[in-house]
Amino acid sequence: MATTTKLEKGAPPHLALFPCAGMGHLMPFLRLAAMLASRGCIVTFITVQPTVSAAESDHLSIFFSTHPHIKRLDFQLLPYKKSKFLNDDPFFIQFEAIGNSVHLLPPLLSCLSPSLSAIVADLPVASRVSQLASDLSVSTYILITTSARFFSPMVYLPQLAQDKNTKNDAGGGNGYIELPGLGSMPVSSIPPAMLDDNNFFAVSISTNVSSLFKVKGIFINTFNWFEAEAIEALNSSGVAPHLAPILPVGPLESFEIEQASDLPWLDEQAPESVVFISFGSRTALSKDQIRELTTGLEKSGCTFLWVVKSSKVDKDDKEGVEDIVGESFLGRTKKKGIVIKGWVNQEQILAHPAIGGFVSHCGWNSVIEAARLGVPILAWPQNGTRGLMRRWLKRWDSGCGLGTGAGWGRNWWTEIT
Repeated sequence: MATTTKLEKGAPPHLALFPCAGMGHLMPFLRLAAMLASRGCIVTFITVQPTVSAAESDHLSIFFSTHPHIKRLDFQLLPYKKSKFLNDDPFFIQFEAIGNSVHLLPPLLSCLSPSLSAIVADLPVASRVSQLASDLSVSTYILITTSARFFSPMVYLPQLAQDKNTKNDAGGGNGYIELPGLGSMPVSSIPPAMLDDNNFFAVSISTNVSSLFKVKGIFINTFNWFEAEAIEALNSSGVAPHLAPILPVGPLESFEIEQASDLPWLDEQAPESVVFISFGSRTALSKDQIRELTTGLEKSGCTFLWVVKSSKVDKDDKEGVEDIVGESFLGRTKKKGIVIKGWVNQEQILAHPAIGGFVSHCGWNSVIEAARLGVPILAWPQNGTRGLMRRWLKRWDSGCGLGTGAGWGRNWWTEIT
């Protein structure tokens, strides 16, 4: 197998970036790619084909059209074969398919010129990519797309799995786990799938974090002032012995030209008067949740901008706005707010002077964007890591104005909780 050559003195490093599925993974990788390229690195971006969502495909097209100096390497996946593990999430199914196709990458990477210096991979493929990189004689880095706080129980999971008493407690959602340097954490705040040995999510985490002592470094889209305690706990080897160094690289900023959201309505609103409501690229509220949210918004009288969706994958999102929230609600609130469907440039909206607060599912990209821009959050966690984020936000006070139901949103927050 071909191997890379040593980096010539003064030559820029050549890095290959390899994200998995979903906008929550893609966006940090695109921003990191743009940042590295702006600092003189040669960057190759591995694009998995086909994508799960239309938003991923659209963003990749926009990114490469505005960053022609970044090389695109399309990677066609093998047909998905269902494993013995529980996995019905379309994005996790893509994770599994990517992992099962990684062995096809070496010939593609070996042909790159100049030779690769390192691969920056997503956590769900860390184990396979670290072995591949070793065979190619290049370094491996991992980019973590969640918080340092949630990454801590992830790297602790193999040890947690050995604690039968804790696992028994976890089955009923009771008890606590002790994370060195971080104190106790309620088991109920950890996604149940993460504690299920038969679930792909748990198996994937355990398999991939077990390989992190082999990599050269672990990038996280966070910063010391924001998560000092968790970063220190991870770097002290208390949570996981022999873990590679944690390298905070956040907050990752927007790349040079991200697709703009044309919202002249927002320009007409008073400063800090608008509640922005968005639950991420893959969270669709239930009909009951939508009904409660519409009731709360209407009773509060708040001016609002609400981004809605009806399905986890946008390609399956066939309903119109009026079908999701109801024509009568749109009619009654047409002078107070607007409801839109589809992808928006969230960071651009959060940066707008009219935005006074953000109702969020607490996906990590949303939290880090709001924190960087100083926008208060009302947390309405929906799934995954969000339960832990809610507990963290409740006890955290750093001056960014993050919270869970206090301040400007108190009146209508009561309506929906």
